[in-house]
Amino acid sequence: MDQTEKLLIGIEHVLSLASDLVDEVARLKSVEEECKMLKEKVFMNQLTQVEQEVFALAIDGHSISEIQNLLHKEESTIKNQRKSILKKLNTESMTEAVQQFQNLHQEPSKKLIRIS
Repeated sequence: MDQTEKLLIGIEHVLSLASDLVDEVARLKSVEEECKMLKEKVFMNQLTQVEQEVFALAIDGHSISEIQNLLHKEESTIKNQRKSILKKLNTESMTEAVQQFQNLHQEPSKKLIRIS
């Protein structure tokens, strides 16, 4: 076997490994997305269905009066639901609750492989 053949075999091996790595990265990204969705689901499951609707609108930046109009509910009802959300999430304000939710997606990914 001459040098050219050895080089070609080496290149084929490297390309095969690179392809496997690309596939693994894609799989890990998929797992990461699934983890994000599960964290979001666990977070939201602390709330009733109605509270989830109110909170989703708050996440989108809607005010109390906008939420009231969108859900066709009394202002006092929306305020009570927001109060319940804050209590369940142990936060002082809706801004803090929304930030807590957004932080689910901003946590740095842990390294899967340690390099010694």
